[in-house]
Amino acid sequence: MLHLKTENDILAMRKAGLLTWCGHKLVSEIIKAGMTTGDLDQEVEKLFVKNGAVPIFKGVNGRVPYPASTCISINEQVVHGIPGDRIIQDGDIVSVDTGCRLNSWCGDSANTYPVGQVDSTGLKLIEVTRSVLAHAIQHLSRAKKWSEVASEMDKFVRKNGFSTVEEFVGHGIGHEMHESPQVPNFVYREYMRHGDFTIRPGVVIAIEPMVNEGHKKVRSSRDYWTMLTADGKRSAHVEHTVGILSSGPIVLTGPPLTDEEKEQVNVFFEKYRT
Repeated sequence: MLHLKTENDILAMRKAGLLTWCGHKLVSEIIKAGMTTGDLDQEVEKLFVKNGAVPIFKGVNGRVPYPASTCISINEQVVHGIPGDRIIQDGDIVSVDTGCRLNSWCGDSANTYPVGQVDSTGLKLIEVTRSVLAHAIQHLSRAKKWSEVASEMDKFVRKNGFSTVEEFVGHGIGHEMHESPQVPNFVYREYMRHGDFTIRPGVVIAIEPMVNEGHKKVRSSRDYWTMLTADGKRSAHVEHTVGILSSGPIVLTGPPLTDEEKEQVNVFFEKYRT
């Protein structure tokens, strides 16, 4: 079942998406070797709370409630890494996933950051993961079904010598972080029969490819949340919240596009600093 939004709903979601983008802008400015993942998480949470937003990851149900406002996953950690006292090292690739609810609407986004001197394979992994998301968003304008986009995403990843994680997929988003439909980054038979959906105005989805340097398989850790590559090689994760308007797709968690949005970003950061 699709949770379709009106055009006004989608435009209203932009403010939550823009604040989520600010969370990543903040990360890009302060992330460095020697800081802990917990320090990074606290700063993003401060940005959200100071602007009247609710971090939507904190308290998510699992075997234990998720304890932080971000998921920070380093190197072989694929997703859902819990921030804490781990120190970020030179050469790490660090995936940060975060989101907030503002004025009842959610924004959700992820990016992977190279820290210091990252080797060429690690940089290529990040570049390919970012590129496959960009290709997916571009393909939304001409595809009729999500499966067409997902198929192109998987082909792109494999063409570049990496693998797509299949245990985790994207999702619909709106008043709740996770809504239907499921949004996989690959195609499989059961999905084609029962899960595929039409790309049409009103659809709002979080597209989030996770790409592994080695094999696609992952395994769980003892903290009940962090997922790791099964072969110990690195993984990268990116995500945008994207809405479909009658004019085409709009990246709701993308950078400011107008003077009004740029001023809103300034307001968000002024509140963070006070």
